[in-house]
Amino acid sequence: MSALIAQTRMEIRLTMRRFEAVLITMVVPVILLIFLGLIGLAPEEYSRPVDFLLPSMLVLAVMSTGLVGLSIRTAYERSYGVLKRLGSTPLSRGNLLLAKINSVILVTLIQIVVLIGIAALGFGWRPEGNLLLAGIVLVIGTATFAGLGLLLAGILRAETTLAAANTIYIFLLLFGGIIWPAERLPGAVSVVSSLLPSSAFATALRDILSTGEAPVTPIIILSVWGIAGILIASRTFRWE
Repeated sequence: MSALIAQTRMEIRLTMRRFEAVLITMVVPVILLIFLGLIGLAPEEYSRPVDFLLPSMLVLAVMSTGLVGLSIRTAYERSYGVLKRLGSTPLSRGNLLLAKINSVILVTLIQIVVLIGIAALGFGWRPEGNLLLAGIVLVIGTATFAGLGLLLAGILRAETTLAAANTIYIFLLLFGGIIWPAERLPGAVSVVSSLLPSSAFATALRDILSTGEAPVTPIIILSVWGIAGILIASRTFRWE
């Protein structure tokens, strides 16, 4: 436990030292929230576009930090031999992964505050629904995408991780139920999209924040992705 706490502190310090990278991961969700909010992009059942867009951008922020930022940083740490040196210490592979996930959760909390502030001050969003349940789902979603990011970083070369993470990010942004709900996409694309972690995450947040009810199926899908990603990452992650 002491090794986990110490490594978590180190990961947080290293993350904040790369504050420019943190800002970059925040830029896209913030810009999209403002732009799409101004043009009012949302399905017709939403009287206020921000009620649809804020959960979407929260998911995008989690993806930016957990899937893209964490995977690329970890992959290059492995490439530069940083993880190899950590592997010679008492720190276990599981504790290293947990420490990195903890650091992602902290950065995500900052992003959540910024996005909610913009939504509230700029578009009149007010907290509704079950905020506690929404917070739990955000933690599950953050752990899920952090686990998937570590899975990429642990098995691929740094350059390949860079390309793969950004490709998956763009694919999920366009077809993963973020910009537009999965059920509104055409044919088989809709079915595939509904099974993706981003779509399940966004659907769960939208329902919880609008109605306060817990959508069981999306939460189960998201949790399955999270458990599978973390378990596979813990078994396949290579120090070098």
